[in-house]
Amino acid sequence: MGIIRVTNIQVYAYHGCLVEEGKIGSDYRVDVEVKANLQPSAVSDALTDTVDYVHVNRIVKEEMAIRSKLLEHVAKRIIDRIFDEIAIANETTVQVSKINPPIGGNVEMVTIEMTLKR
Repeated sequence: MGIIRVTNIQVYAYHGCLVEEGKIGSDYRVDVEVKANLQPSAVSDALTDTVDYVHVNRIVKEEMAIRSKLLEHVAKRIIDRIFDEIAIANETTVQVSKINPPIGGNVEMVTIEMTLKR
């Protein structure tokens, strides 16, 4: 088993329960960890035998562009797509962080983390 991490994917999106969040938007950080058998790619040196981090990045950007009220909903969609589109993915952890959330205080970010196994 091996791990591919794509860390600090930065996107601007419009998630949140408040109407203003859907209009103004906010900065987000997404971190993805995919566990898979990386031995075939270590031997073959072929991109088709591994977790393509370009593909992971594209999934994150596409799913972050779809407005959701809850970060949990976005994370679940990202994980579902990784499992649907990357056959060797066995376990995926996604962290979605809202930078400077509008919660009435000086908070750097709020983060949800979700892990699912195939």
